[in-house]
Amino acid sequence: MLTFTKKEIALMKKLNTPAKVQDFLNSFKFNFEEKKETLKSPLFTMRAKNTHCLEGALLGAYILSLHGFKPYLLHLKALERDYDHIVAPFKINGFWGALSKTNHAVLRYREPVYKNIRELVMSYFHEYFLDDGTKTLRQYSSLLNLNSFEKDWMTMEGDLWGIDEELDNIKHYNIVPKKYIRKLRKADKVEILAGKIVEYEK
Repeated sequence: MLTFTKKEIALMKKLNTPAKVQDFLNSFKFNFEEKKETLKSPLFTMRAKNTHCLEGALLGAYILSLHGFKPYLLHLKALERDYDHIVAPFKINGFWGALSKTNHAVLRYREPVYKNIRELVMSYFHEYFLDDGTKTLRQYSSLLNLNSFEKDWMTMEGDLWGIDEELDNIKHYNIVPKKYIRKLRKADKVEILAGKIVEYEK
C-alpha cells in the first residue's frame, strides 16, 4: 500500500496554517495536462510537483485536514465556453476563506473574512470573465467533504475521477437571476488585460 514518506509527513505537519499551505501550492508548477487529462491524488501531486486547480484543492484540503480543518471542496461552475474552478474552503473563527491553485493573477487565495459560502463565492464573480469581457460564473456547489470517499483517497494511484463526478452531481446554486443575465456589464479593457497575466507560460 502506497503511503507518504516520513519526510513528506514532516513537511505537511509544518504547513499548519492555510497561508502556509497556499504558499506551498504556489511553489508547484501549473499542470497544463499536455499529455493527457489527470486528477492525481495528493501523494502523486506532491511527488510530481505540478498541479492544476482541482489537484491543488485536493492536496490543500488534505493538508488542512491534518491540522483540524474539514477537507472541503467547492465547485465554481461557469458557462460552457469557460473553465470551471475548484477551491478548498476553510473556516476560522466563524469566517470562510479558500485555498486556490490557478495560473492566473485572479481567482486566487481568499482570506477568511467571509461570513458564509455565498459571500466567499461572490468574491470571485467579477474576476470570472472571458477575453471579450463576458462574465461567466453562474453556479456554485454545496461543500463536498472528502471524508465521504475511500479512506485512502489521498494516496491512491491513478486518477480520482469519482471525485470529479461527485462535484458535478452534488447540489448547485444559481448566482445570477436568469432575468438579469443579459444585463451583466462586461469587464473593462484594463480588467481584461490584467486577467491575461499568467504565472507560468504554457
